[in-house]
Amino acid sequence: MLTGKRILLIISGGISAYKTLVLIRDLRKEGAKVTCVLTQGGARFVTPLSVSALSENKVYTDLWSLTDETEMGHIRLSREHDLVIVAPATANIMAKMAHGLADDLASTLLLASNIPVMLAPAMNPIMWEHGATKNNVETLRQREIIFVGPTEGNMACRESGMGRMSEPEELLKAVHNFFLSGPLKGVKAVVTAGPTYEAIDPVRFIGNRSSGKQGYAIAEALLAAGAQVTLISGPTHLKSLNAANMIHVESTREMLEACEKSLPVDICVCSAAVSDWRATSMHEHKIKKEAGNLPPTLSLTENPDILKVISNHPDKRPSLVIGFAAETKDIEQHALSKLRKKGCDWIMANLVGKDKNGQEKAFGSDENQIYFFTRANEDCELWGCMSKKHIAEHLVIKIIEHFEKNRKND
Repeated sequence: MLTGKRILLIISGGISAYKTLVLIRDLRKEGAKVTCVLTQGGARFVTPLSVSALSENKVYTDLWSLTDETEMGHIRLSREHDLVIVAPATANIMAKMAHGLADDLASTLLLASNIPVMLAPAMNPIMWEHGATKNNVETLRQREIIFVGPTEGNMACRESGMGRMSEPEELLKAVHNFFLSGPLKGVKAVVTAGPTYEAIDPVRFIGNRSSGKQGYAIAEALLAAGAQVTLISGPTHLKSLNAANMIHVESTREMLEACEKSLPVDICVCSAAVSDWRATSMHEHKIKKEAGNLPPTLSLTENPDILKVISNHPDKRPSLVIGFAAETKDIEQHALSKLRKKGCDWIMANLVGKDKNGQEKAFGSDENQIYFFTRANEDCELWGCMSKKHIAEHLVIKIIEHFEKNRKND
């Protein structure tokens, strides 16, 4: 799949640098030409000899090497490739990138490069969650840097949490997605998935039974078609999609803020089951049950309507906005009403709740049945019961047809 592709791999200092040896082997096996840059820290974990043996290429380490400058030069090195991968991407090298520092070969190449850059972050969980790192990550994402991971798990420092570098197979998959010449290549999409939780007190919340499976499946299908995807997920138990720009949120207001920050995009699929209401005020401490007292009264206020806000955005409305309607009865009537009121282009409606056997319909299930409506044609198109993966693929086929039709009309 990667025959003829030229990849510049920057290996920085971290224990997960050993994974890059497997990545080099896998990239070479698929026909890619791999040129490696080893930082001073990276060379403490893997040797130039092992990197050179696997890449079958010279390894660059020194900004001030006259020989290297004569043979290649750091400017040419930064330009004569199709993709730059930084793995592991430490907090230090990401901070240098965010602030435009260039004090060694790796950081100089990254600043001088005019080709796409993919980062595989790896660091201690507290470092990953630190405000400075979060700000740097946000800055780099705004510059369209591609992030793969990190993932959650045990660390070499014997701590556990978010910060593990993605495995070589996940990185290889992300490289495939980058080079995939799919029908939606160049198209940007936002997908919302899962439930939202609205806090009542530090322990309790208002939520729903959404698993996020349908939204994650749609994000995967869009990625497979070549789209650049931001997946904004409420609390779920699903594994993050490393090839997507993952944003984890909890409340409806947080999800809306993440959606608006991600604009402009070409497609927005609002598949999340957001909470329509939240507590008017959150109790600072857990509400205690006292013997003889009446249950507390819960005052609610309406949450912002994400689908309506995005559908009617004054200057950054996506060209295609798709909403979901989870209903327990009168599904066609309610779906059409929602389509008209929200101002979106398409509505995908489904029945939720329990069937006569007590089995959950849609929420948490691996299957779904969709009632499909468009603003251009309000007739219902019923999709038979199928897996959420197949529903996602069916939807993406319709999205591809929509964009191809618009291109012909233009």
